[in-house]
Amino acid sequence: MGDEISNTDLDERCDSNLLRALRPADYALIAPHLEFSTRQSGELLYKPRDDVATVYFPCGPSLVSFLVTNEDGHDVETVLIGREGAVGGIVSSGHLPAYCRIVVKFGGPFAILPIEMLEAAKRQSPSLRGLFARYADCVLAQILQSTACNAIHSIEQRTAKWIISAMERTGDSIVPLTHEELASMLGVGRSYASRVVQTFKTDGILDTRRGALVIQDRAALEARSCACNESVKEHFDEVLRGVYPEDFRS
Repeated sequence: MGDEISNTDLDERCDSNLLRALRPADYALIAPHLEFSTRQSGELLYKPRDDVATVYFPCGPSLVSFLVTNEDGHDVETVLIGREGAVGGIVSSGHLPAYCRIVVKFGGPFAILPIEMLEAAKRQSPSLRGLFARYADCVLAQILQSTACNAIHSIEQRTAKWIISAMERTGDSIVPLTHEELASMLGVGRSYASRVVQTFKTDGILDTRRGALVIQDRAALEARSCACNESVKEHFDEVLRGVYPEDFRS
């Protein structure tokens, strides 16, 4: 379990773009039921078939990963969720089983809400219900884009895309990511991921330190990336303007 944080403390620090997008009256419906705590990197939020009873809103640099396990037991990362979104029962009515493993990728503060409280608020407010429905559409777009990206883009392009995506959500040019974690994100063997990282190091794009990647040339990294991040951001901006994290430059 995470360390508890007082509501007053996190109200000043919690950086959830999705919560901040709520109208004041809608936020007031859920505010009394929100709890705040930190979650550690690697902490499991849900595993397949778990009853989804809680909604988690990553705040600030916190980042959550959706992992699907393939036939040989390896996890493949499908979606990253940061302060632009939420995890768990966003549009469903009542408790439903989780489909995949949902894990804290980068630890930090979270706002936490019982799903029954969210459902009660949706019943009272069409505008709140509509906002979460629009967010679910954005997540679907992100999943579809990720599927297409995995099918048509090179490992190098996808590596650059994932690193940039993590940078934008955490707001830092130091990304706490090991070669093994990067390989999981890409759905490839560790040796392939290490080879791409070494190429980026040789070209002066990034450096490595224990358990982290240090981006040195953001423009060069973007040049190596596909355009999938931009497509997702454009859809977020059209459907939920201002929710996706603003561009970050190191």
